[in-house]
Amino acid sequence: MKTIVFKAAPFDKKLVTLALESGVDAILTSEDKVEAVRALGRVQVLAPTDLPVVELKAKSDEEEAVRRLKAGERVVLAKGWEIIPVENILAQAPDVGLEVESLDRARLAAGILERGADLIVVLPEAAKELKAIVAELKLSQGTQPLVPAKVTEIRHAGLGHRVCVDTISMLRKGQGMLVGNSSAFTFLVHAETESNPYVAARPFRVNAGAVHAYCVLPGDKTSYLEELASGRDVLVVDASGASSLATVGRVKVEVRPMLLITAQAGDKTGQVFLQNAETIRLTRPGGEPVSVVTLKPGDEVLVRVDEPGRHFGMRIREDIKEG
Repeated sequence: MKTIVFKAAPFDKKLVTLALESGVDAILTSEDKVEAVRALGRVQVLAPTDLPVVELKAKSDEEEAVRRLKAGERVVLAKGWEIIPVENILAQAPDVGLEVESLDRARLAAGILERGADLIVVLPEAAKELKAIVAELKLSQGTQPLVPAKVTEIRHAGLGHRVCVDTISMLRKGQGMLVGNSSAFTFLVHAETESNPYVAARPFRVNAGAVHAYCVLPGDKTSYLEELASGRDVLVVDASGASSLATVGRVKVEVRPMLLITAQAGDKTGQVFLQNAETIRLTRPGGEPVSVVTLKPGDEVLVRVDEPGRHFGMRIREDIKEG
């Protein structure tokens, strides 16, 4: 995840407040204003000596930046940097920072060499776009390759422990979590964004499935649903595959009647155990939620098909079969 620093120099209380509300990791200000920033919120405050700036005007500047980075110094490349010199530096040394003056430059900084700079310093002229910069660079997690799968069977599976994942975010229609019996075949389980005559919507919640199921996490990792806990980041995915971060606020594990749902995508078959209740929904290819109560064989739902093989949630290559 990128570290985002807002440069509040010269000091401006309104801009510092905006930066705090936007969720930046740190605020950079002049030495004499460090305590003034700390008085406004609990955040890391940096002075110019903590993040020295290097201007890239010649090849020698590039070489100097690499030397300093390799020596363990934190270095920020000044506004106006160009892609090729930055690529050269990134290829040789980690932890380089880049100043950015707009959302477009922040996107560029975050994507150079497909990994981007580790540290993004947002300048005051980008204050109007600061919330968008933080949301995109810290919450956006790229796109998941979703495909339609045809439901082949729905059957009662008795009682089981199911997991409700309550996040600290308000999810919207079309969003949910990827959950399944196998890490190689996960279903887009829809958030409880829809109300009905009996139950109010709970748009922060994904009634995700049985305790043993895998859920897809950020960073190409997985976790058993039972292992999720308050404060942990989970991956929220919408019907287009766009994914973002959400933080778990609470996990509820309760015994409920369960259904076993089987679906097929191409030559791959997958299953998921979900609670037998009207409010639990999968997601149709167009983004519409479909309740497990009305789901029937032949219906199409969105799934993610992957290669099997996980160890403590990390991708591994081995001969493995999950069912």
